[in-house]
Amino acid sequence: MDIGAVVIAVAGMAGTLGGAFLTQRAAERAKRRELDLVRDQEQTRDGLLLRRTCYVELNRDARQFTTALNHHLHLVREGAVEDADRQELDGAKRAHRDRYSEAQMIAPDEVLARASAVNQALNEVYGRVKRLERGDAVAAGDTLEAAAAAREALWDLLRDMRAAMRRDLGVSPER
Repeated sequence: MDIGAVVIAVAGMAGTLGGAFLTQRAAERAKRRELDLVRDQEQTRDGLLLRRTCYVELNRDARQFTTALNHHLHLVREGAVEDADRQELDGAKRAHRDRYSEAQMIAPDEVLARASAVNQALNEVYGRVKRLERGDAVAAGDTLEAAAAAREALWDLLRDMRAAMRRDLGVSPER
């Protein structure tokens, strides 16, 4: 057998094997990229679902706390607050605190800024209502009228928070 023919045969086999090897490597890289893309899409979807659930619960609990403050303020005005009423208000406060704590860990800055404003305003109104209930309205502005006005302003803050949440979830267009 001629050396040239052997070299050509070896080169042909090497080319065939090398081509198969390179094709296999390219297919593995493509499969790895596809798996990475699927994993990224799943993480994005899971993050969106987590934020959505948190936002629904935070919105609900903030609104329920606001409603409980409204109800309690009416009871304070009538002088008819009972232990069950205090427990209901404190339960709404705890539920909101728990949701807000969760949002602090997963919400982006814009949403968190709005949620923080709501949280601060809710706690301010709660403090006023409780001082009025105890007859300890020492702080300036702790009147039934001021508490009612502060409580009413909560609705605008809740609307702003909800709008930021909806933008983050892609439900509403960006401003």
